[in-house]
Amino acid sequence: MRFRHLTPSSRIRITPYSELIDAQGATSFTSYNNTLLATSFKSVNEVYWHLRRHVQLWDVSCEKQVEIVGVDAARLVQLMTPRDLSRAEVGQCLYVPLVDDSGGLINDPIVLKLAEDRFWLSISDSDVLLWAKGLAIGFSLDVLVFEPDVCPLAVQGPKAETLMALLFGDGVSELKHFQFSFFEFKGYPLLIARSGWRKQGGFEIYLDNIELAGILWESLWQCGEPLEVQAGCPNLIERIEGGLLSYGSDFNNRDNPLECRFEKYCDIDNVSTFIGRESLIKQRDVGITRRLMGVSFSGDPCLPLEKRLGVFDGSFPIGYVTSAVWSPSLKNNIGFVMINKSHWDIGTDVKIEVAGGREEGCIKDPPFLVPPL
Repeated sequence: MRFRHLTPSSRIRITPYSELIDAQGATSFTSYNNTLLATSFKSVNEVYWHLRRHVQLWDVSCEKQVEIVGVDAARLVQLMTPRDLSRAEVGQCLYVPLVDDSGGLINDPIVLKLAEDRFWLSISDSDVLLWAKGLAIGFSLDVLVFEPDVCPLAVQGPKAETLMALLFGDGVSELKHFQFSFFEFKGYPLLIARSGWRKQGGFEIYLDNIELAGILWESLWQCGEPLEVQAGCPNLIERIEGGLLSYGSDFNNRDNPLECRFEKYCDIDNVSTFIGRESLIKQRDVGITRRLMGVSFSGDPCLPLEKRLGVFDGSFPIGYVTSAVWSPSLKNNIGFVMINKSHWDIGTDVKIEVAGGREEGCIKDPPFLVPPL
């Protein structure tokens, strides 16, 4: 089944950059957090090679922020995750799995600590606002929980730092990975983080003054012209090569963080207050029976998946492919599989069910080793 059009609706929010992105040749959009997100420009391969060599501007306004502010803000954020946030510093970004009472993953946001009593949760495509509000009410916490009007713009690619320094000064180059600070633009302070949804990293500008959107875009574009800047979007090839998982595609609320390789973000023994702790302890002690792994497989170049592909040992089902794509760098199909314990060892041969038959596959440990340019 092919979805040819995204029907306009007041339920799907446009962004301050939507018209600019459209004018740059976006060929398709999706809805992410009820917000427009471009999904393609030209061919996927063209955009992929450009991203590896140059610099792109991505409209990622769909990365909505859930702001938690107040006396009990730190307590509420810690209730939501098994990751120990007690040593988090102001100016730090942290990748944080959120779990429910059964240990199921609700979301995997980046948490930005703006102050000791103020946090932003930059969320994936699932509702966190109501979950946070429910916990605040249920635990009678002294906090305010809301969605601020923030529209992130990502600057990604190997020339991202050069472009950002041209516009914001050399100080932006001093930002460490997953660190943010404020930089002045037209007399207004903008929160800029060294982060982004690609393995090589980049920057995200958290614009909270929408009137500056057009000016910011144009300024970046002018500074980036000598660097061969283009408009782009999160790239499926690059994210799978880099081992980056996507909530809703590779895992969801039916999966727990131990199955999804998030053990290093789960301080189960040190954090006693998070929701779902007893469930995760039980899952850890009993042992998981499946795990997200990488896979490479032969056959014709794989198109973006409309449904999950079966994984087999002979005629016996042993898992499923969650995301897959043809890698032009590796000259092979690669992806992620949720695979049974009996077959999750690296190097295990499997069969991948594709249109017209089954292809030879092999279990890998992501990220995939991509040859340098």
